[in-house]
Amino acid sequence: MNALVLTYLAYLLIAVPITLWVGSTLRRNGRVFLLDVFAGDEELAQAVNHLLVVGFYLVNLGFVSIALETSDAVTGAQSAIETLSVKVGTVVLVLGVMHFANLFVLNKLRRRAQLHSSTPPPPPAAPGAAWSSSFTPA
Repeated sequence: MNALVLTYLAYLLIAVPITLWVGSTLRRNGRVFLLDVFAGDEELAQAVNHLLVVGFYLVNLGFVSIALETSDAVTGAQSAIETLSVKVGTVVLVLGVMHFANLFVLNKLRRRAQLHSSTPPPPPAAPGAAWSSSFTPA
């Protein structure tokens, strides 16, 4: 096998497990968040969580596949590592952006659910209430 094929294999062996790990983390921790968004409706939270994770996998594994090709000349170990680092770094950055996009959307859903809930939000704290009683200014 030539260096380019080995670089492609290494890229897939790194990028796919990272994507699967992030998706698994989102599934596990997103469930709790979605239960709050959907006021404890476990069935709805589970369904939305599953759909979000499937979409996450489709987008990111599609990106990993599209980003596989390189126009770099991979002739030895150094160029293989350099090409691999750019490719894996790009995948990790895209995963991070997707993660924050998911958090943004979920936070919007949560805020909307809180606005439309039947229980009013807690009143704002009184001025100075956050200060400790033992605080003495210098």
